Amino acid sequence: QVQLVESGGGSVQPGGSLRLSCAASGFTFSSSAMSWYRQPPGKERELVATISAGGSTNYADSVKGRFTISRDNHGNTVYLQMNSLKPEDTAVYYCNAFTLGWNNYWGQGTQVTVSS
Repeated sequence: QVQLVESGGGSVQPGGSLRLSCAASGFTFSSSAMSWYRQPPGKERELVATISAGGSTNYADSVKGRFTISRDNHGNTVYLQMNSLKPEDTAVYYCNAFTLGWNNYWGQGTQVTVSS
């Protein structure tokens, strides 16, 4: 079955860095678009970054220049490097896969808290 398992969340001070990982299985990872979403407390889920099967990337304006999405097709893993973190980056971060078969899969989420 499909699994998306996020890791790497935690608590960090403003200005700090974290690297999220999402290990994928059960579908053809290399041909799927992979994304990171986040849901801040009391708010709706929002798109953070996307990487296509070909490696093209897109970012929300709020994270451009600070976050980097990347993928390892051999290891079936997608990453989100988050630098210069701000309190407003506090959220539950979710990994998402969108496959060629138009299937949409979600991970269970990992908490990121940015606070002094």
